[in-house]
Amino acid sequence: MSPIITELLAKRGIVGEEAIEAFLKPTLAALAKPEELPGVVEAADIILDAISGGKEIVVFGDYDCDGVCATAILLRAISAIRENAATAFLPDRLNEGYGMSDISVSRMLRMNPRVSLVITVDNGINSIEQVARLRDRGVSVVVTDHHLPSHELDDYGRDGDMMLPDANAIVNPKVEAPESLKDICGAFVAFLLANRLVSEAKRREMYSGPCVGGPLLVLAGLATVTDIMPLLGQNRIVVAEAIRRFQTLAPIGLRELYLRASRSGSDRMTGRDFGFMLGPRINAAGRLASGAEALELLLTEDVDIAHECARIVNGYNDERKKIEQRMSDEAAEKIIPGAAAQVIDLPNGHPGVAGIVAARVMEKLGGTVPVCVIAGGHGSARSPAHINIRDAFVACADTLERYGGHAAAGGFSVKYGLTDRFRGMLCGYCAAFKQDGEEKPTEHLPEFWIEPNDVTLALAEEIRALEPFGEANREPEFGFRNATISEARALGQEGRHLLIQVNGLKAIWWGHAEEIERIRARGTAATWNITFTIEVNDYQERHAELRVTSISEALA
Repeated sequence: MSPIITELLAKRGIVGEEAIEAFLKPTLAALAKPEELPGVVEAADIILDAISGGKEIVVFGDYDCDGVCATAILLRAISAIRENAATAFLPDRLNEGYGMSDISVSRMLRMNPRVSLVITVDNGINSIEQVARLRDRGVSVVVTDHHLPSHELDDYGRDGDMMLPDANAIVNPKVEAPESLKDICGAFVAFLLANRLVSEAKRREMYSGPCVGGPLLVLAGLATVTDIMPLLGQNRIVVAEAIRRFQTLAPIGLRELYLRASRSGSDRMTGRDFGFMLGPRINAAGRLASGAEALELLLTEDVDIAHECARIVNGYNDERKKIEQRMSDEAAEKIIPGAAAQVIDLPNGHPGVAGIVAARVMEKLGGTVPVCVIAGGHGSARSPAHINIRDAFVACADTLERYGGHAAAGGFSVKYGLTDRFRGMLCGYCAAFKQDGEEKPTEHLPEFWIEPNDVTLALAEEIRALEPFGEANREPEFGFRNATISEARALGQEGRHLLIQVNGLKAIWWGHAEEIERIRARGTAATWNITFTIEVNDYQERHAELRVTSISEALA
């Protein structure tokens, strides 16, 4: 490896021959055994007993990409053991909200009056009352989730014991798991359970068919990227293998969606394809509709149905983009300068797009404060690393009907007429986390400052070997100091992108054509500090390509 790559890995805590080898060559041989995740064995036994007893089973999922993938994983595994043994239920985002609510459980029971076993995926760990209600009706419940459980509070308001639902089995790495499995998504949890189900079914002579794990692996990898899990350790293995095997093992509907989304259908996929191409399209179906078409897309084996589902899901994504742009423009006008948290109410906005808009606003503000966007009483939040948004919701619980989520993102519903009070309480809570003397950086800093002659195809290929990129393994960012720009022009059919020649190298800044005038106004003799990523461009003659992330005036 080049010294640049060796130093980069060291900065990220990957040192020593063994650690570097494991990082650069993730393999399924190092994947955790399902039995390593507490609760998997018990959950699988309960599900197999229900299957062998001919009981009705409902997989209670969620409408986002992680939830839809987790639902598809368990349905595919159970259906392989006994066809039509389980049905899926997805809550309605707008009318029922996330996970198990009283209204969603009631609808599920009306649709499945003879249900004997409910298996939650990507939800359920905080549905204490709803699980109790099902148990009182004689319905067994297996909870599989990866969200943080609620805690009792001690006399000082600190977290005490976990409050867990009285389920027949619980599989949740946030409740109990080895360190290597603490940060896996709901679909990964379902993947491990599905593997145990099939292997145990074979041992019990309930199943003797072919391996079903390939499509399930791809779905777990897709969800891991889309749900922004850290791409290290076990997550890195699953994602790397899912990308590597996508073209041969992915569900036919997912491959059809990729062809429609990418148009070119490149043979070489990356984590970016999961995170920015496929994941958002699956999410869009749950944001604007029920998510049913996305689930069917992941389950069908029929080419014609796959083609039609891909068309519908892709169409939802096009519609989502238009709504997102309109809401983002409106949200920008409602930002309160200097506030410790932004609570932006968009009465005419779409609740399903609120989370994306919150992320856009937080990015616009430099990622320094939490942002909550409310649309029709339902809100979504995004938060920087130093503030746990779910803890913030707990502090504001008197103003909320319901809430949930992770440290960095969550959903909530505000009690009628209490939006202003919620804003005040949240700002008061977040203000306590401001650190004295902490200044927002005036310049976007890369991981490495390098020279133009350091940029080679060999370096680009070494960087490619560090994929998949994502959370906790971000794409390496480099920079030139005091660079000169000899050319700046618009690129693309609509002229939305910026193409520059910097120190003799070609670089592209996607979506930033508006910077042309600023660059041209300073002239070709001006110097700039430019940050960028380095990629391999396989078009025509292979070469290294720069993708700009920031351009700022070089300071004297």
